[in-house]
Amino acid sequence: MPELPEVETIVRDLRPQVAGRRISEVIHLNPQVLRHPGPQELLSSLPGQLAVQLARRGKFIHLRLDSGQTLVVHLGMSGSLTIAAAGSPILGHTHLRLRIEADRELRYRDPRRFGRVALGTEAELISLGVIPVLGEEPLARGFPGPGVHQILRLSARPVKAVLLDQAVIAGCGNIYADEACFLARVRPSRRAFRLTAKERGRLLAALPIVMREAIRRRGSSFSDYRDGFGAKGEAFEALLVYGRGGGACVRCGSTLRQSTVAGRTTVFCARCQV
Repeated sequence: MPELPEVETIVRDLRPQVAGRRISEVIHLNPQVLRHPGPQELLSSLPGQLAVQLARRGKFIHLRLDSGQTLVVHLGMSGSLTIAAAGSPILGHTHLRLRIEADRELRYRDPRRFGRVALGTEAELISLGVIPVLGEEPLARGFPGPGVHQILRLSARPVKAVLLDQAVIAGCGNIYADEACFLARVRPSRRAFRLTAKERGRLLAALPIVMREAIRRRGSSFSDYRDGFGAKGEAFEALLVYGRGGGACVRCGSTLRQSTVAGRTTVFCARCQV
C-alpha cells in the first residue's frame, strides 16, 4: 500500500499540473470505487470546478475545489493517480478519468479496487465515516507533539501497532514503521510503555528522517506503486530492513529476523534493536 512518502511524491508531481486548472469533464467513472456521493451527483458536480489546491493528509490525496468541496482519493493497496496527455493509451483498471482543461487527464487506476474516491466537504466526509480522523503528520513542523509522546508512554500495545495507528500518526505504514524502528534501535514488538524517554525521542525523530529519504528517492516501488507520471520510485532498493528478512543487518551483520507484529510482517535485527 502506498504510504506517506509515496502519496507525497504523487502530490508533488501532480500539483503543478493540476492546481489552478479547471475540470472540464468527467470522462469515465466506475461507480464501484465511489464512496460518496452517488455517481450522478459526482458527474454533475465536478465539471466546471476549479482545482484550487492539491494536498496530502496521511495517505489520502485531497483535491480542493473552488466550491468548498474536496475530491478525496485513497490509493488502497494498488492504486495510482497520474497525469496523462489526452488521447494517450488508457491502462486497464482505470476507474476515473477527469479532463483537466483541454489537453490532459487526471487518471485514477486501481487493479485490486481497495482504494476509494469521495467528493464532499472534509467535515461532511469525516462525519459520514468516509474518511477517518487522522493523527499528527510526521512531516509537519512541531512533530512530534506532546500527545504522541503521551500515547507511547501509556500504551500497552507493541510499538509498531502505535506507529501504524492512523489516529495517532497519519501516513505511517508497514514499510516506514520497520525502517524507523531500526534507525532508532527499538524492537517493533516492545510494549510502547516500556520505552525510555530517550528511546521514544529517537523513534519519533526517526520517522520523518526515513520518510524524507524515501521522498527524495521518489517512493518505494516493490509492487504496484508508481509516481504521478507512472514511473517507479527508487527507495525500495535503499531500505535497511523492510523486505530483507533473512538477509544480513547492515550494522552488525547478523541475520535479520522476520515475525508478525500488529498483524503485519515485520523485519528487525535482534542484536541491534532491543
